[in-house]
Amino acid sequence: MDFDSLARQTSVEWIGQEPHQPLQPGIRPEQPGKDPFYEAPAGFEHALPGTVLRSRDVELAFLGLIPQRMHATQLLYRTTDRNGVAQATVTTVLVPGDRDQTKPCPIVSYQCAIDAVDGRCFPSYALRRRAKSYGSFTQLEFVLIAAILARGWAVSVPDHEGRDGHWGAPYEPGYCVLDGVRAALATERLELAADAPIGLWGYSGGGLATGWAAEVCGDYAPELNIAGVALGSPVGDLGNTLKRLNGSFWSGLPATMIAALARTYPDLEDVIDHHATVDGRALLRSLETTTTAAAVLRMHHRSLDSYIDRPLEQLVETPAVQHVFADTRLGGTIPTPPMLMVQAIYDEVISVNDIDKLAATYAAGGARLTYHRDLFSEHVVLHPLSTPMVLSWLADRFANRPLPETPVQKEWPTLLNPKTYLGLVRLGLVAAKMITGGAVGRLPL
Repeated sequence: MDFDSLARQTSVEWIGQEPHQPLQPGIRPEQPGKDPFYEAPAGFEHALPGTVLRSRDVELAFLGLIPQRMHATQLLYRTTDRNGVAQATVTTVLVPGDRDQTKPCPIVSYQCAIDAVDGRCFPSYALRRRAKSYGSFTQLEFVLIAAILARGWAVSVPDHEGRDGHWGAPYEPGYCVLDGVRAALATERLELAADAPIGLWGYSGGGLATGWAAEVCGDYAPELNIAGVALGSPVGDLGNTLKRLNGSFWSGLPATMIAALARTYPDLEDVIDHHATVDGRALLRSLETTTTAAAVLRMHHRSLDSYIDRPLEQLVETPAVQHVFADTRLGGTIPTPPMLMVQAIYDEVISVNDIDKLAATYAAGGARLTYHRDLFSEHVVLHPLSTPMVLSWLADRFANRPLPETPVQKEWPTLLNPKTYLGLVRLGLVAAKMITGGAVGRLPL
């Protein structure tokens, strides 16, 4: 797509923006597919990427049940799909009430591990009070979003799969992430400076979306002051991940991703139509309306071979499937911002070999990369354990502290770092405040 033809000024909101919708407490939120807020107004495709189309205040709640004393604004904004076609999606923005007014407030775009097609798993719905989103990983990640806020930083939490749940699609998640930041910076009442330092952070499926944002930001959003990007166990190679997880406890994840990618790649949909059994096609349709945890529990230790008319090993070698694997693989462009990559050596979901290869590709291309290979952790545990490291690293980037001149690779367990425990204490305080419904204010660093 020729982005040079697009103007980059997004400092003002679209002249056709609909009025801001005030908070309406006590009302159960509609799911994204039924909520008119998500419908882009006529002519939105003529707006610039990152333009705010509609906004509203919302109530947030931990697990949808425990109200949180946070001011949250949702922005419907114009972005772009992988083919360069205009689309609209939503980000949820939180701004600390006790921020330092003497300097620009940093903003972190946090990409949740949505890992689903179902709109109930989108952050804009799952984070809201009274949302029926049980089984969404996003609801658990709310603690980490609050930890960012407790640092005195603003947070943008985009629906990076777009409205149609394009999980696994290339490039598009990056556009959604970057345009979400543009939208937040352009919203005057949020009082965020256009040159505010920006951090990008995501883990697992959220790490994949963050990886795409890192790769496309240099061409797509060069005006953004992206100070650092933190990738936690990103899904660097979807093809290898599918083959590795098939038949494992986590087999629901690749099955759901296939359902999502079939929406993006017509040739893949043709392969499914020709080779999936009746039960296989029914399974994929059902996964489109299933939350992430429910898909994992439903499909645990089931092999996709039982839903197709030939061995999976044969189907994945077909040109249509190989094209999808190649197209969705990270590493085609070297990110320009500084990067921290975190990966567990004994990760049972994402192969360390895939991430080693991605890190080597980035380093060979001149990326400013710090790569932490964790010796003790596994996939689920590493995310909270690495949070103190990530937040500290982002704080250094926001303070413009120097980076090592060459890529750095570390192999040291986070469990043996004393700073991890101090950071986990702070994270525990944030979680305790959320569980009790207390205000999450700035915590001492």
